[in-house]
Amino acid sequence: MIKILFVCHGNICRSPMAEFVMKDLVRQKGLQEQFLIVSCATSREEIGNDIHYGTRAILKEKGIPVEHRKAVQLKAKDYEVYDYLIAMDSANLRNMKRICRHDTEHKIHLLLDFCTEHRDIADPWYTGNFNETYDDVKVGCEALLNHILVENGFN
Repeated sequence: MIKILFVCHGNICRSPMAEFVMKDLVRQKGLQEQFLIVSCATSREEIGNDIHYGTRAILKEKGIPVEHRKAVQLKAKDYEVYDYLIAMDSANLRNMKRICRHDTEHKIHLLLDFCTEHRDIADPWYTGNFNETYDDVKVGCEALLNHILVENGFN
């Protein structure tokens, strides 16, 4: 089983958006039984809260199923559990490496590093632009999934 953990600051906007976009992409390929896809936060600010209404709205608009969930925080032991720990921006990337204490297996990456963008995904909590964030997340998830499929011999 391939285990993916998406990470952002609060786990209510970008990382759950990536979680549900990736679940949908995997489901479209009929591979949902071979993946575990979840998300979490680097901070404690939103722990226990559900997805931001803007994230829920854009996913509904795009026809992507969303489940009720509660924000959780990244733990050091998550590094051993997941194959891919995917940050939405460079600040969270730094915090992930601090929390996990190392990245000796090179599991921690920025989502857009898997495509030609190589930049942070803007936080719609501050920008209010959930469409722009969705577009970046979708491009990043498609590229990440293609990378995983090739790396693990699915293609």
